[in-house]
This record gives sequence, C-alpha cells and structure tokens, in this order.
Amino acid sequence: MNVVTRFAPSPTGRLHVGNIRTALHNWMWARRHGGTFLLRIDDTDRERSREEHVDAIRADLAWLGLNADREARQSARFDLYERRFAELVAAGRVYPAYETQQELELKRKVQLGRGLPPIYDRAALALDAADRVRLEAQGIAPHWRFRLDERAPIEWHDLIRGPQRFDPATMSDPVVRRADGSWLYLLPSVIDDIDLGISHVVRGEDHVSNTAAQLQMFAALDAAPPAFAHEALLTGSEGKLSKRLGSLGVEQFRDDGIEPQAIIALLARLGTSDPVEPVADMAPLLGSFDFARFGRAPARFDEGELAQLNARLLHQTPFSAVAARLPAGMTEPVWRAIRPNITTLADAESWWRVVDGAVTGGVDPDDRAFLDQAAGIAETIDWDADPWHALTGALKVATGRKGRALFHPLRRALTGQDSGPDMAALLPLIGRERAIARLRATS
Repeated sequence: MNVVTRFAPSPTGRLHVGNIRTALHNWMWARRHGGTFLLRIDDTDRERSREEHVDAIRADLAWLGLNADREARQSARFDLYERRFAELVAAGRVYPAYETQQELELKRKVQLGRGLPPIYDRAALALDAADRVRLEAQGIAPHWRFRLDERAPIEWHDLIRGPQRFDPATMSDPVVRRADGSWLYLLPSVIDDIDLGISHVVRGEDHVSNTAAQLQMFAALDAAPPAFAHEALLTGSEGKLSKRLGSLGVEQFRDDGIEPQAIIALLARLGTSDPVEPVADMAPLLGSFDFARFGRAPARFDEGELAQLNARLLHQTPFSAVAARLPAGMTEPVWRAIRPNITTLADAESWWRVVDGAVTGGVDPDDRAFLDQAAGIAETIDWDADPWHALTGALKVATGRKGRALFHPLRRALTGQDSGPDMAALLPLIGRERAIARLRATS
C-alpha cells in the first residue's frame, strides 16, 4: 500500500499539544512506511481563518522537523466540493432541510421528554417541490443533510480501538452544508481524502462518531475508505482533561526552552507502554511505531516529565548540535563541562558567565583566611595538569580541612554558586589568573 497520511488543522488559532501529537503520529506513520505526509489546511471557515495562523502552523511544524511532502488548502478546492455535492444531491443522498436552530432544539427537547433519542426526524424528506419553493419564497434558505442508509450497519476495524460498530438508525443525518452555503467539516474532508489518495486517517477519539457517518459518505461517492486510527485524548498531569492543554503549544514550549526533539520523544510514545527515552535519533522511534501499541486509556501529558526529558536530552547532546545556539566564545570543553548541570539551553549563558565573566556571591567570613591561603597555593601549583586536585590536596594538608569544609568555600569563591559542574573540569576552564583573582577577591 502507498501510505499517505494527512494533518488537517484549521487556521483559526495556534497548534496546541494535542494537535502536535496528531501531526507527529501522521508524520511518523508515513515516514516509517516510506509514504507521504500531507498538510491540509482546513480553511473553509472564511470568517475565522487567518493567514497568520497558516504561517504559524507551517513554522511550528518546521521547528518540530515535521515538514510536509505536499500541501493542500480547502479554500482552493470549492469547485471540487460543488461537483461531488451535486452528485450526492442527484442520487438522493443529500437533501435540503429548512428547520431553524430554534425549531430543531424544540424537537430535541420533545424527544428527550418522551424518552426518545434526540435524532433528526427527517421531516424535510416529506416536503415536495412546491413546499420547498414556498419556503424559499419566504426567504428561508435550506441547510443540507447527508441521508444515512439505515439498512447498512456501519462497521470498521480501528487500528487502535479494534472492531467498531454503529447503527445508523440511532444517528441523525449529519448537516454537511449551512444555509449560507458554507461547508461543515464532514463532507469536504471525505472528498479530499478520496481526491488526495489518503490511505490512513489518524485523529482523536472524539472523531469516532464522525467516522461512522463519513464511512457512508465514502460508499455514496463510490470510494474505498482509508484505514482509521482514533487515539485516546490527552489529559493533564492531574489526571483529568485540562484547559491548559488547549493553550500549550509550540510557542510556549519554545519560550520555556524545550527542545523540539524532547517534545517528539515524549509524544511519540505517550499512550503506549514503551519507555519514554531521550533519543535524538528518530530511527528507534520510527522503528517501534505501531498503532497496535497504543492503548485506549487517556494518555497523560506531564509538563514536569517533559522538562526532565529535555534536560536528559541536553546532557547527551554533542557540541556540534548546539554550537550555533551557544553563547559567543563558548568552546566544546566548556560545553562538556556544563551540560550535566543544565535543564534548558538558556542555562548555558549563566554557566558561561561563571567561566568567562565576573562572579558575585558572598562567602562565610570565617572562610576568608582559608581562601587567602588557597590563593597563595593556587599560584604555586601546576595548572597544566589537574589544578583542582592539586589545589584541594595541598589545602587539605596545609589546613586539615576535608569534605564540605574544604570544597564548598572554594566552589563559592570560584563560581559564586553552591553547586554545579565538576570542579575538576571547570577550574582549568576558568584558568589560573581568573581563579587566583576570584580567591583573592573573597579572602
């Protein structure tokens, strides 16, 4: 099978973490099978769609490394929708309905009051041509519904949820076009999937009932449907649906200093039993990616887990991968020394100042004589070998100090910090003259 997947965002806002996960899994499935990943901009809502959001979607996907092989825009495909729509009208599978929203709501209330399912009663099908002419002469424009075939049970095997079955008799004929002529999601999406050759549709489980209706639309248009994979929705770390997940997106991740690959590594396996690991190479993620590994339980997204994963990823990142983003002048030995102590790349700036800039930070007055002695010894040791162990070894003999009493005052004087990178790696980078000056300044 020629695998073609699509990510179909509406440009009415920025991508959030749930969108990103959907885009990633579509991209991964296509890449694993040597297929095509398509970006479809669902911009049929002309009032709410914004070109700046289209640009932002493209930029966000590019930042994550999820570049599309092809792109389509629904706003450029209206002629195609009109043709296929006309076919369905001629075949009697799409019909006009004239009820207002208020009338439909009243019908639903009556049905619920009688203990009946609140589905559309198909009253519009009882109208003849004269009735329709009369209604339209009164200025009532119809909306359009797709007529479900009640005789054909809807069944499919979902790649995540397994066997699915819906009884169309319990479903309302879905509205596919508004009275003003604008399109709703269901029918244009089916037409696009047929025309663009989509082989797999990967989306959230909130679309399962949409899929049931759309399968009959594929059949009505004489087309084989794609395979479907409906993923469990994300929940917040508190274990329930979180409003924050709706606003947490690439812009926030970037501002927080999260690396794109950390997001990829987490979202690639979220919802499976596979371990989440700080992998910079996509090969192992692609190699193990299979919808059969995803469970039906809600997938928990934890920002704390992402931050930890981000730090672990940076701790193994080579200098060449980040050199262009590091402070000017930072060398590879400095990066290797500081990277075990950073959680985001922005932390490199403060550690670079420790190495190359001015250090501020008080020391205990009781340690000043000790630090003065340390400065004197620092002037005599061999700085070409292992100056840290030479300095601390000589100070231990001269002062009798050991453990924290020996090491902590030196770290405070030399770095202005209570903890940080291994001093054996850091002190040669600070250098002889700067180190002696710092010891003298605090003595």
